[in-house]
Amino acid sequence: MRFLTYGRPSTCLLHTSHRPTVHFTTSTPSTLATQSASDFIDFVNSSPSPFHAVETSRQRLLAAGFEEIRERDTWSGKLRREGKYFFTRNKSSITAFAVGGKYVSGNGFSVVGAHTDSPCLKVKPHSKKEKGGYTQVGVQLYGGGLWHTWFDRDLGIAGRVLVRTAEGKLDHRLVRVDRPILRIPTLAIHLDRGVSEGFKFNNEVQLTPILASAATKMLNADAEQKNAVHQAPNEDKHAPLLLKILADELKLDGDQLGDFELCLYDTQPSTIGGAQNEYIFSARLDNLMMSYCSITALVNSTKGDSLQKDPNIRVVVLFDNEEVGSVSSYGAGSNLLEITLRRLAAEVETGDKAESSFERAMTRSLLISADMAHALHPNYLEKHEENHRPAMNKGVVIKQNANQRYATTAVSTAIVREVARKRNVPLQEFVVRNDSPCGSTIGPMLSAKLGLRTIDVGNPQLSMHSIRETAGVEDVKHAVALFESFFEEFAVVDEQVFVD
Repeated sequence: MRFLTYGRPSTCLLHTSHRPTVHFTTSTPSTLATQSASDFIDFVNSSPSPFHAVETSRQRLLAAGFEEIRERDTWSGKLRREGKYFFTRNKSSITAFAVGGKYVSGNGFSVVGAHTDSPCLKVKPHSKKEKGGYTQVGVQLYGGGLWHTWFDRDLGIAGRVLVRTAEGKLDHRLVRVDRPILRIPTLAIHLDRGVSEGFKFNNEVQLTPILASAATKMLNADAEQKNAVHQAPNEDKHAPLLLKILADELKLDGDQLGDFELCLYDTQPSTIGGAQNEYIFSARLDNLMMSYCSITALVNSTKGDSLQKDPNIRVVVLFDNEEVGSVSSYGAGSNLLEITLRRLAAEVETGDKAESSFERAMTRSLLISADMAHALHPNYLEKHEENHRPAMNKGVVIKQNANQRYATTAVSTAIVREVARKRNVPLQEFVVRNDSPCGSTIGPMLSAKLGLRTIDVGNPQLSMHSIRETAGVEDVKHAVALFESFFEEFAVVDEQVFVD
């Protein structure tokens, strides 16, 4: 908070030496917090789609000495104590784990789960549109976005393309057109005087981005046709200009392009802002901030000797499709986490192959479901429960709901409080008002499926599901410290908890 203190006014205020004295008391972020926030910004700027978020995580894990394995291979004889491994599924979810040096089959798992997807606009399978002299791109709504925030933004496109190689094989390629090739313009107020009383639009008709002027494309059509040696096989479904942009970005011939999954995204980079540089202004804070913090904490926790002493396996799993219900083969509703934990219980080289090892491990494990939380909004104080008003830069939020929209219990809360205490991580609490609906997370479904103790936490933010969100610089550091302490301290703390 900033305070203004004025000195005694002079009778001659026009003279510069007699102007009122203004003193500022500021609270700028710490150096460590700024470094953590800057590193997160690099992460989120590199991750305009779930596929890119997974690849960014993959590169960070490789740089930290983690070994990439595959689900389709056997793990027996490969996984060792103190080993660090990861694998991907669908290239949009990633699971990483580090085996404690004291691990034996039946010991627990220290798990942090988050998700890579965010509400966005996705290119339709048949996106080609021509209207009113414009070339447009048809899009689908993904998740529950604040779609009015997508108007008048500089939109790029990113995702994955299946490419036919010279050998005739299909290859997965990431693509990112990092320039504003698309835009959804609002209607001028002169043509819609009622807009000042409420901005309403049809999601199918008015939320369609413009790619180019159809007239300009026609003028260049002959030249393009002469220069086009290879035609894209799906140009009847998508604007040839869009396909040409994709082919040029990938440095491929048009006829090599196959099917693709593409997201629109805001090309304006994430940044640190606010008068005291205390905020992060960014797209996809929900939930790339928790994805970043969990991967970073896992990597950090393996740098010292704590892994050597750990009886548990430390796990991070980043799912896709949380924003649309998690019902996919790579979402939290799939078998991804259960199969991974079952395989680890059976295939890590410990000499104990008891059939009940997985079931015993579940009673010694804890899942932190990490998803962003709602910060107190100064313009809508009445929307917040009066005793549960999380603030940005004040710590990680524990989320609770009596109707099990969150999986937090008194036991899981007590454990995480003790873990946080060991690193001086501040914690806050959130409960939704009784007259307001409550969102949910991957926590309840995984807790029910696995019989796993679970707690829901997240960093507080404003403008959740907007194309441009706001969070606190200090809270990146807080979440990393909490998860790092969890990986290193949970097994010891859990020994102090009575479990029936």
